[in-house]
Amino acid sequence: MIYTPAEPSPPALRLASTGTLTYGLSVGEVLGVSALDGARLIGGASGLDRVVQRLNVMEVPDILAWVKPHELLLTTGYPLRNTPQSLGRLVSDLDERGVAALAIKLGRYLDRVPGEMIEQADSLGLPLILLPNDVGFDDILNQVLTDILNRQAAVLARTEEAHRALVQIVLAGGGLQEVIDEVAELFDVAVVVVDGDRRVLAGAGPQEHVTALRAAWVDGPGWGAAGRPGWGADADHVVVPVLAGGFDHGRIIAYSPRGALRETDIGILERAATVAALVITKEQAVAAVESKYRADFLRDILAGRAGTDDRVVSHCTGFGWDLDRPVAVAVAELDPEGRGSGPAEARLGRADRAPEGRPEEGRAKGGEERQAQDRLAAAWTAAVRRRDPKAAVAGFAHEVVAVVGASTEAELAGLVKEAATVFGDHCGRRRTFSTGFGRVVRKPAALPEAYDQAVKAVRVGRQLHGAGALAHFNELGVYRLLSLVPDATELHAFVRETLGELAGDDDAEAVDLRRTLQVLLETNLNVAETARRLHFHYNTLRYRIGKLERMLGSFTEDAHLRLNLTLALHVLQMRGI
Repeated sequence: MIYTPAEPSPPALRLASTGTLTYGLSVGEVLGVSALDGARLIGGASGLDRVVQRLNVMEVPDILAWVKPHELLLTTGYPLRNTPQSLGRLVSDLDERGVAALAIKLGRYLDRVPGEMIEQADSLGLPLILLPNDVGFDDILNQVLTDILNRQAAVLARTEEAHRALVQIVLAGGGLQEVIDEVAELFDVAVVVVDGDRRVLAGAGPQEHVTALRAAWVDGPGWGAAGRPGWGADADHVVVPVLAGGFDHGRIIAYSPRGALRETDIGILERAATVAALVITKEQAVAAVESKYRADFLRDILAGRAGTDDRVVSHCTGFGWDLDRPVAVAVAELDPEGRGSGPAEARLGRADRAPEGRPEEGRAKGGEERQAQDRLAAAWTAAVRRRDPKAAVAGFAHEVVAVVGASTEAELAGLVKEAATVFGDHCGRRRTFSTGFGRVVRKPAALPEAYDQAVKAVRVGRQLHGAGALAHFNELGVYRLLSLVPDATELHAFVRETLGELAGDDDAEAVDLRRTLQVLLETNLNVAETARRLHFHYNTLRYRIGKLERMLGSFTEDAHLRLNLTLALHVLQMRGI
């Protein structure tokens, strides 16, 4: 058949296997040049959208070593004039090398194209073109290459013009919204920018289209497919990552249900992504300075050096914080990774512990810890902002501190759970953090004490319950006093002197007896209740009590001994001591 394009095709552009854009003409467009009047497409019609980027002439036997992807290969069949049976295999070899199309002129060396060759071309979608006898290869080369160069020049000129317009917006002080407005106007489509947490940073275009984008790419499953520039699964939107300094800042997504987007628009969207990355980076730098200023002032409040209550309240109003109300202080700390969580480590700041292994390993570990700390601060900030927009929250070197409106314990636990969910989505479930809350206070002057209480709560909570603990200062009881003992060795000695053989975990019988002692003390020496809890016979428990008194002393009659035993058991419950 003679191929005649019904209407001009959009500029051809594809993503190569490397992820880079490939400009050129489609095979269908090439067939429309005047030099190919009378050319016939005899096979591979499904491949008319293949991109032609260069041309080559095949007149030597070893042409396969020289062909390149996106080539239109011209031949008279001279190299294969004596072996027409191998032409079917030739089509397969050319397709494997990414050739765009094969054009053959018959008559001089080949009288006809073998049916096997046409079948192979149809199967692989490699266009097979029969050239007119009177056409010269030089005419085809000149016209097609000229059109390719003109197309590339036009696309690059349009891209550069769009880039200059976007950069001018930034130079004039415009933000991300102004950049996206310009992009939407250029394409006459809907465009949104979303960050790595799937939050929409800016959007422009018809509201219903922006809503459709949110459903597909923010709330839906499409996010993971957008690792590099390309078309969405429904071919109605283009997705381009926003990258800067090795960081993935999100995606620019353009959407048009009418099919108004062309593949050449990816190049302009990539320029827009570069400009968007510049704007985002600038805004992040400004936000970092503001965040440091806020964190410094909150640190001053918690240290008691921010001034009078009136000054603190007035200054916090400028930050959007409301501390002139009943509030609670929360402290969140990353749990040590791959280590114990005893009080010695809890009292030592992570910066005080030298990294293990080689220096470069220590630096890498420090970088990972810094990223985890930043993610923890971001997770808490997001969770607090959703629940209490007027709360104060800031990330310090080794902890995150939030001053939130007084709530019920269930509401505070919900806040921690929400922060843990966001944090786990970014750092993986292997990283956890522990949280402590201080008592509710009603004046800024009382915040330093509440902060100290929250610090004690988070660290004692981790000692008692392990990683991921949540503790309230009011619920610590005697553990609060035990945590104040600075010398763990002294606590060890007290446990050994008080419990004797029951202090260790090596002897299963001793551990069992210690459990009996603990339940006895918890029930205030109620033998019947203790037997019921431990599922012992009454006489068996009496025998055990006698054995315990022979080991520990007459604790059933000595109240001071019972107190010492109770304290020793509490110390053992504090993990890591």
